[in-house]
Amino acid sequence: MPCLEFYSRAMIYNVTRERIMVARAREDLLAAGLAVFERDGFEGATVAAIRTRARTSNGSFFHFFGSKKELAGTLFLEVLQRYHAAVLAAIATSSGAQDGIGRLIRAHLDWGVNNRREARYLFEISRSEWTEAVRDAQRTQNSRLAEGIERWRAPLIARGELLPMTSTLFFSQIIGPAQIFCRAWLSGRDRSDPTHQADILIACAIRALVAPQAIQKTGGMP
Repeated sequence: MPCLEFYSRAMIYNVTRERIMVARAREDLLAAGLAVFERDGFEGATVAAIRTRARTSNGSFFHFFGSKKELAGTLFLEVLQRYHAAVLAAIATSSGAQDGIGRLIRAHLDWGVNNRREARYLFEISRSEWTEAVRDAQRTQNSRLAEGIERWRAPLIARGELLPMTSTLFFSQIIGPAQIFCRAWLSGRDRSDPTHQADILIACAIRALVAPQAIQKTGGMP
């Protein structure tokens, strides 16, 4: 029995170790793809360049991804998921409409600045034709983001703190203006840190989204 127990533990250890190595190889390829796409663009990037940066074989690449385009689509989904997680985490502990608006805008700006390579890929480099194969998964992720924001927003509309409007219009007022500054910075058109615009962007969003009586109660500041 002791021998059998030892054998079982050894098998579990080996299987776990193999899974970790496989997951790490996949992550290395995605990280390499991100770096090569940023450096060379999608058209200029090659499977060979991605493999070289990831220090992996041709067989390993095609074990995980059928093509460069498939890697690009998978990478898009993973980066999108990280961005959505950061946005939703911002309102997980929000105490009210103005506070939540401030948190959402800062989350968008902070994520873009602190994750510049990923943000450039998501907002500047990626193209819709790369994500055709993952379109359903992208819709699912977008729906989860919308549902998460709606869980925070709906009670505030019911209490009269937020003005009633469609979720699309609401999110455009939150992200749209901030995205202008982010994309200008990500593309190099503007060297100014977009997070420096947070206060004025939040003030403008509050005036557009918060009910006037709620603003008056708090003096207009989150």
